[in-house]
Amino acid sequence: MSIKTIFLDRDGVINKDTNYLFRIEDFEFISGVFEACNYFKILGYKIIIITNQSGIGRGYFTSNDFLIINQWMIEQFKKNGVNILDIFHCPHLPKSKCDCRKPKPGMFIKAKNKYDINMEKSWMIGDSERDIKAANLAGIKKTILVGSGPKINDSKSNAMFFLDSIYQVNQIIT
Repeated sequence: MSIKTIFLDRDGVINKDTNYLFRIEDFEFISGVFEACNYFKILGYKIIIITNQSGIGRGYFTSNDFLIINQWMIEQFKKNGVNILDIFHCPHLPKSKCDCRKPKPGMFIKAKNKYDINMEKSWMIGDSERDIKAANLAGIKKTILVGSGPKINDSKSNAMFFLDSIYQVNQIIT
């Protein structure tokens, strides 16, 4: 039986984007993220994080550094009553020929195949147009662009909805 999922970008949606975040002491959750994720749980959604992490490919941090911060982040979610189903990441550089780096849909397709996700009933919440484009290419039409990351130009975006931050999602997802 297929599941419905909320896909979340990490940097700029879950945590403040500090450019190549890999140290726990630099990790700062965005206000309201735990409440929003608990709301998704009440609505019956699973949560998957989809994130570009070119800092690995650039040599700024290692895959192990990324795993350590992910384990810590998942534990913080658990402490707040939230289960993260999975995290998919692309470690490649922007000019890579991989199929996983957003705006390509590879991470979404991998998640769909692994968990039998109903993409039509799922949502993507991102902070950049590449998040929205990747979701659309994977068959996700329900998209939210949040302004807690880079400056948004909503006149040039394909997102369905625009919010200041993830804490406002209950205005859109019901």
